[in-house]
Amino acid sequence: MHSLFEASDSLNMPFECFIFDSRNEVFPVRPHWHYFMEMIYMLDGTAEMFDSGTRYIVRSGDCILFHPKSIHSIFSADGAPLRYAVLKFDLSQLNLKPAYAPKLKELFKHAEQKQMPVFFSSSIASKMNSRTVFLSCVQEVTEKAYGYDLMIQSHLYSLLMQIVRQWQSLDFSIENEEMHANVSYDIDSITEYIEAHIRDPIQVSDIAQKCNMSYSCFAKKFHMIYGVSCKEYIVKIRIFKVEDYLLFTDFDLNYISQETGFSDCSHMIRNFKKYRGITPKQYRLRHSGRANAAASGHERSVQDEDQ
Repeated sequence: MHSLFEASDSLNMPFECFIFDSRNEVFPVRPHWHYFMEMIYMLDGTAEMFDSGTRYIVRSGDCILFHPKSIHSIFSADGAPLRYAVLKFDLSQLNLKPAYAPKLKELFKHAEQKQMPVFFSSSIASKMNSRTVFLSCVQEVTEKAYGYDLMIQSHLYSLLMQIVRQWQSLDFSIENEEMHANVSYDIDSITEYIEAHIRDPIQVSDIAQKCNMSYSCFAKKFHMIYGVSCKEYIVKIRIFKVEDYLLFTDFDLNYISQETGFSDCSHMIRNFKKYRGITPKQYRLRHSGRANAAASGHERSVQDEDQ
């Protein structure tokens, strides 16, 4: 029996950016839903897409957005192959916002409630620079150069702000008291709370309470969505933070353990070795060694060119 729910690995892959070619993939895309947002930019062909019962004809140059939890599907409108760019991402991971405006997740949830348009014709998509944004994100994921995740976020912010401005031209207001006052969390946005309190001794029971759920119900549903227990999710996020400190700072291990929420340095080392197979010190030495080798190699090539 076909399940409508599509799981995602937002812990290890907060962004998915790729080109879909119906000639090489399972197609058509049957009705499904997920907890992340999905956007599609049509490159070639004409698609018939359904979003929560509404039918759209999406042609080359058009763009469409699927809100989290919306049931959607994709077919060829004329039987010809389709080729389109896909962006999938967790809005909770995009936390940058000005002081005068609500968070993106709240904005888009409110836009969905107001039934703001999710389809953007080629003329509007062109004004939003959609093609460049989609293809740039795909390129960043493919190459994975230094800071690729930050580059993807910057591209996403640009596109999402263009969408909000397009909605504003249709009288969508961001000056909404409910959005500014909303500080509650649910199961698919609780990772935002975890990220914000990763330095604190947070407990799973406290997190479940934030979602107004019992511990057992929360634990079961969290594992279904994120593929790991909430406790393991917290540890993995802390490990990612430790890696950043090891790679980009000279702080000692005691300081890093405090800043990443571990009870003490030995606790951090034990967990780091469990998930990475080496100690934090070995990790730092290994990666700094590679950086030094790359730098010296670059110096030698420059000297060779000078000679």
